[in-house]
Amino acid sequence: MNPIAHSPHAHAPVSIGKVMGTVLLALTPATLFGFWLYGWPAINLWAVSLLAAIAGEAFAVRLQGRALRPVLLDGSGILTAWLLAISLPPFAPWWIAALGSLFAVVIGKQVFGGLGQNVFNPAMAARVMLLISFPLEMTTWVAPAPLGSAHAPGWLDSLRITFMSQPLDGMASASLLGHVKTEFTRGVGLDQALVGYYAPLDALWGSRAGSLGETAALLILLGGLFLIARRIITWHAPVAMLLGAAVPALVFNAVDGSHYAGPMYHLLSGGLMLGAFFIVTDPVTSPNTATGQLIFGFGCGLMTWIIRTWGGYPEGVAFAVMIMNTVTPLIDQYVKPRIYGRDRKGAALAAKG
Repeated sequence: MNPIAHSPHAHAPVSIGKVMGTVLLALTPATLFGFWLYGWPAINLWAVSLLAAIAGEAFAVRLQGRALRPVLLDGSGILTAWLLAISLPPFAPWWIAALGSLFAVVIGKQVFGGLGQNVFNPAMAARVMLLISFPLEMTTWVAPAPLGSAHAPGWLDSLRITFMSQPLDGMASASLLGHVKTEFTRGVGLDQALVGYYAPLDALWGSRAGSLGETAALLILLGGLFLIARRIITWHAPVAMLLGAAVPALVFNAVDGSHYAGPMYHLLSGGLMLGAFFIVTDPVTSPNTATGQLIFGFGCGLMTWIIRTWGGYPEGVAFAVMIMNTVTPLIDQYVKPRIYGRDRKGAALAAKG
């Protein structure tokens, strides 16, 4: 005899832990590429971010008197820290990763009540906080130094870079978006700014200066398609976000190609691809319906393009997601799923004889 229990009685074949594990698996190729491209400092930063998230979440859950094991084992805190880590400059100091992860899991998640209660995407909230508070550390980029290459930092050098903030000489560089934004402020046209800095194939493969795990657009795209194939996410928000950035880029580039970059530049640069498949698909902070996700995703892409084009920051994904997170309840209010037996407005359908 089955024991009596309160509702809900519906069961799903997947658990939160399995969903988080699948997303982490999808992120692994781009992350491993980032480890290879930037070497031991990137690995140190990733490890510090995850350890800080686990420690911070354990502390917050203990303060609330809740059971520790289910929270830590659901994988959501690790996924948050992972997403934040791969959006950081690979040679950033350890305290940037630690502070960001603590902010994400404690302020961005547990203060709101834990998984499923947070209003903003925790990883993007932490990235925005770090960008505003520590702009120098968050915009100091390095040229790729693949593991095993002659100019790659060794393990001891990496410890000095990560934990003592001692950058190696000759490795400083600029991200593509940052370089173009700087050139625009100097009055240089886009055609000249991109010379020697932008090649679509390099952007696709990721062999350029950028965040730890955001440069390999192709690997992130494949990870996203894997999540769609496993039905962890749907296509609506990712496709809408990519279109939200590509459509205005296409139109304005056609009008003035010397000042407005084309769609491929935006799609393959910065964190747009990561945001499309791994950020705007967050089930907690995105709308519930397919139509709502299309609106939300398109808004994120459009806001990203606006910020990149006219804003003060060269990259706009984190800000765009935060802005659209604030309108998620409004989207859900006006875009509701039809209730069985009722029309879109909630009125009962007439019975057919």
